Amino acid sequence: MPAVPTDNAAAWDRHSAGYQAGAKLSTEVAHYGPDIGTEADYRLLGELKGKRVLELGCGGGQCSIAFAKHGATAIGIDFSAEQLAFARRLVEREGVKVELRQGDLADLAFLRADSIDAAFSAFAFGFVDDLNRVFRQVHRVLKVGAPLVFSLPHPAYDMIDDDDPDQPLLVRRSYFDRSPIDYEWNGVPFTDYHHTISDLYMGLVRASYRVDVILEPEPTPSGPRSPDWREAFRHVPRTLIVRVRKEGN
Repeated sequence: MPAVPTDNAAAWDRHSAGYQAGAKLSTEVAHYGPDIGTEADYRLLGELKGKRVLELGCGGGQCSIAFAKHGATAIGIDFSAEQLAFARRLVEREGVKVELRQGDLADLAFLRADSIDAAFSAFAFGFVDDLNRVFRQVHRVLKVGAPLVFSLPHPAYDMIDDDDPDQPLLVRRSYFDRSPIDYEWNGVPFTDYHHTISDLYMGLVRASYRVDVILEPEPTPSGPRSPDWREAFRHVPRTLIVRVRKEGN
């Protein structure tokens, strides 16, 4: 019998304090994932001043705060109450204005159609089973031609087990296995959802997006490493970054 997927919102409520203490994410620039470049390197969102920017899975609010510092009207949504509580404290400390909402990433009824200039998500979509629903709802609120930029765990990385650095990198899971991936992170159970690149591409095209950028960034060559660093990052892409644009209504 298949395992029951974890309630990821509840898992993040438990994990938030430890994660934020260890991650220490910047509030000056948007990040895409561990041990790779930032928006300062990839420049996928464009000029943000005066734009309405929606962050999906905003977590502790660091990226939304960075958007606000660059002159955007920033809106963040997340399913974890504890992550949002951290975000509210951080927003106050940083002295910026960010609208924060709790809810499923597809629950965007609070936003008017064609009202968002850019949407962004960093490493949150891996916790979402029905990504096509998210794509459709984001499409509704984006202006025509506006970008959705997101990163998520690279589906190729799901094939390997990186827990033991002394073991060789072997394929331990089929790329085509779409069953949920249950694991523990610092003792807290989570569930990831495996989306192949073709699943993502077809879901986006069917939701009327045009895919214009796909990146598989190599790790930064030097500098301090995140708590999530594995030597396997040098050999198998850890992060997939995609930019699409809304085609039409």
